[in-house]
Amino acid sequence: MKEIKFVDVGEGITEGHIQKWLVNDGDAVKEDQPIFEVETDKAVVSMPSPIDGFVKIFAKAGTTVHLGDMVAQIGTKEELANAKVAPQQQAVQQKQPVQQKAETQAPSSPQQKEVLAAPYVRKLAKDMNIDLNSVVGTGPGGRILDTDVKNFTAKGAAPVQQKTAETVPKMPTVKYGGEVERIPMSQTRKAIARNMELSWTIPRATHMDLINATALFDLVAKEKPELAKEKSIHLTFLPFIIKATIAAIKENPNFNSSYDKENSVIVRKNYYNIGLAAEAPDGLKVAVIKNADSKTITQLAKEIQELGDKVKNRTITLEEMQDSTFTITNIGSLGGGFMAVPMINYPNVAILGVMRIRDMPIVEDGMVRIGKIMPFSLVFDHRVVDGAEAVSFGNALIKYLEDPDLLEML
Repeated sequence: MKEIKFVDVGEGITEGHIQKWLVNDGDAVKEDQPIFEVETDKAVVSMPSPIDGFVKIFAKAGTTVHLGDMVAQIGTKEELANAKVAPQQQAVQQKQPVQQKAETQAPSSPQQKEVLAAPYVRKLAKDMNIDLNSVVGTGPGGRILDTDVKNFTAKGAAPVQQKTAETVPKMPTVKYGGEVERIPMSQTRKAIARNMELSWTIPRATHMDLINATALFDLVAKEKPELAKEKSIHLTFLPFIIKATIAAIKENPNFNSSYDKENSVIVRKNYYNIGLAAEAPDGLKVAVIKNADSKTITQLAKEIQELGDKVKNRTITLEEMQDSTFTITNIGSLGGGFMAVPMINYPNVAILGVMRIRDMPIVEDGMVRIGKIMPFSLVFDHRVVDGAEAVSFGNALIKYLEDPDLLEML
């Protein structure tokens, strides 16, 4: 008999939500047959059966499970009939009521709260042998800062709690003037919220400019039908934007970095994995094109199409959403406005937002004519990137996209 436990499905994930079972309790299953789907912070993952046998389900659909929790057993009918109720099974079944009871009895207990802390703060606490559940955060929304961890060591828990009580006001109870609906956040939505809080801690600045994309517009219009007919690839402006972005990054390499605050080090990456923000049925995803600098326009277009389909169908894997070095959000594909200031995708140090191409008047050789204009905004971490570098990046982007023939030489 085999116990099926919730395991780390990638990137240190410790919690999941049983979305649905693909088999019924008591069904016969084959080795490697998908038996249930679990939603994590990043994706919906199908979990296979490790052996042939019959399945006994413990964690029902809708249950939240943690690392090591047993969700099912698989074995012969005799083995399942004689199996004892496992402690893990009881923990999964009772977990939600126990948490609710604990929250009712001791709402202020630090062990019941969700720990909000950046990775470098977690590492600092681990190195100092401090349980973050015992530390009260003084940052926005109760986020634990590195100073909170250091103060906890120097002064103990009580002074830190006293400081927090004095400086962070309690949020008032919200009263509603009519009927409301309370919608529990999905695992993906929770992850988005945490990432947005991390992004908000970054001291950012924004550089905006306009690109005369007339030549690019004409090129895509010319190549699009042929590529669709011959290779069933939908050509957009995005592959060209990716190529131009990588060229701009190579001229301004700090944009391909992350910031190690604990050691005051800029970690510059020598590989180019471009994240693409994409809207999905269950929330925002960032699909990642690995080693994008080594791919042609056609290869990029094909991969963009494939990743986009996976995001829409919720079949994208964790590996396909990990390790971006720079992110692009194509706001123009949604219609978009004239300008926007997107949030940096932590731990990246910058994000490029490209807007909808529109007809606008431009001046060339003293004459006014109508051109295809693409606005863009470049949001960057000012700890790592200076304003002059942002202008240089923007100028390089303009150079390559206004003369797309240059991209063919990259």
